[in-house]
Amino acid sequence: MPVYEYACAECGHHFEQYRKVTEPPPRRCPKCRGRVKKVFRPVGIIFKGSGFHVTDYRKPEKKEPAEPSKKPAESTSTKRKDSD
Repeated sequence: MPVYEYACAECGHHFEQYRKVTEPPPRRCPKCRGRVKKVFRPVGIIFKGSGFHVTDYRKPEKKEPAEPSKKPAESTSTKRKDSD
């Protein structure tokens, strides 16, 4: 069920109520019985990324396999003990 916020035009009392979408809105303030109006607030939506479906949700492109990395050859000059 959505939460709706109302404000009293008489006393300024703000209150929230869980109400079905099909239910009629309250007409009187629970505090002073004055007339109430629905309060509209901005919805907390955060957009991340560039905002385009093409750039955010497309399948990654197939990349060619990378060439095997060339490691520097190990030095083959090792000291050997010559046996005399």
